[in-house]
Amino acid sequence: MKEVTATGQNVEEAVKSALAQLQTTRDSVEITILDEGKKGIFGFGSRPATVKVTKIIDPIEEAEKFLTDVSEKMGVAVNIEVKKEGKQVLFTLSGEKIALLIGKRGQTLNSLQYLTQLVINRHSDQYLNVLLDAEEYRKRRNDTLTQLAGRLAQKALKTGHKVALEPMPSYERKVIHTALMSNNRVKTYSDGVEPNRHIVIAPK
Repeated sequence: MKEVTATGQNVEEAVKSALAQLQTTRDSVEITILDEGKKGIFGFGSRPATVKVTKIIDPIEEAEKFLTDVSEKMGVAVNIEVKKEGKQVLFTLSGEKIALLIGKRGQTLNSLQYLTQLVINRHSDQYLNVLLDAEEYRKRRNDTLTQLAGRLAQKALKTGHKVALEPMPSYERKVIHTALMSNNRVKTYSDGVEPNRHIVIAPK
């Protein structure tokens, strides 16, 4: 939320001045009249009008703008589809060089998601959870993680030793936990500190 206090000969002039400073239009601001001003007589006793104009920032629009800017700087022309469900906002990216935004094992996509989360919550009144996807990467990654969880659970049972996975973001760790929730022969827990927090699968 950005706000400026501006003055003018009358309220209308003060508002115009504030809009110019904020580089925005009347329909995206809230206007508070602090002082209507006073005309005075022959220029004596006059007082300028003072207004406070607050620019209302849409957090989702800001996040979308951020993603577009970063993508352009990486040389990727991106199309963004936005879907909001409750407190979760899904941004689906598509375009020709989209693989550049995914990166190795989704590392670039995860970093972009983290930064987008910071941007959206800087402007939002309530905490919003951001999910970034491109070319159904998340679905494919979830399928891969579910299969990996099954294989490593078997390994833990076969060897009788716990198995530590590579560090993963929290939502990917959740996929592993969920995949093995119904397996009552193993237990899963997270270990380590961010950004090296990882899942451990251990026989019960």
